Amino acid sequence: MEAAIGSKLSGPKTALSHLPLPKGSALSVRSSPAPDNKLRSFEQRHLRVPRSARYAIMGSFDAKLREVWIVCHGQGQLAARFLTRFTPIEREDRLFVAPEALSRYYLAPPQSTPFVAKTPIGASWMTSEDRDHEIEDYIGYLDLLHDEIFSRVDRSSVRLWVLGFSQGVATAARWVACGKVEADRVVFWAGILPPELSSDGAALLAQRAPLTIVLGTEDAFAKPDIVAGQESLLAKLGVPHETIRFAGGHEIESDVLTALANGGVEK
Repeated sequence: MEAAIGSKLSGPKTALSHLPLPKGSALSVRSSPAPDNKLRSFEQRHLRVPRSARYAIMGSFDAKLREVWIVCHGQGQLAARFLTRFTPIEREDRLFVAPEALSRYYLAPPQSTPFVAKTPIGASWMTSEDRDHEIEDYIGYLDLLHDEIFSRVDRSSVRLWVLGFSQGVATAARWVACGKVEADRVVFWAGILPPELSSDGAALLAQRAPLTIVLGTEDAFAKPDIVAGQESLLAKLGVPHETIRFAGGHEIESDVLTALANGGVEK
């Protein structure tokens, strides 16, 4: 479904083992056939560049915090708009942090005129193109964001939630499995785990509490065969988890979110 998550190594968590660039070089090289000429190939290279990544917060770093929520949006969403889904559980002692995916795009095709200022824009965590590098990039990005947050918040004094929605589920799963985050609760809402998740990486999803999966009964993406496949994968990997179904579609339902945040929800 997405790129591979390698087996976990002992010691600190690492990114995907096959992704790092050659030692001493900022470039990696791959040959790719030209799309219209099978007799010709072109050299494709990668260059690491500094860039700005945007994230949104709801709450205050200066409050007496008890919880930090890092929430990963779905495809076509933006961080600040995604945070509006969490206003029902906003509380003075909770800090919500929404990283925004690194690739933005226009959500509507151009008409007879160029795009205008109010054309809707969304973001995507990755596509199938150059996927390994995109995964490596966003795991590194989320690690840096983690360091930024906990340079200002005492990690030992808060409970850390990691929640992924839709496309953000695979993003959050890879980060927990391969990045530096050690979450107290992991919630995957309306999305599917990467099928290549290793047993060691999967164990980290439920390191401190059972993994929670939330799915709407009317979610067009949660087809029975897909849900059954995910349950089978989790069983095979031995991951303790709970699955919550609610009457609704591909959305974050406020009543379910509130009950989950407050520690009780009907399964």
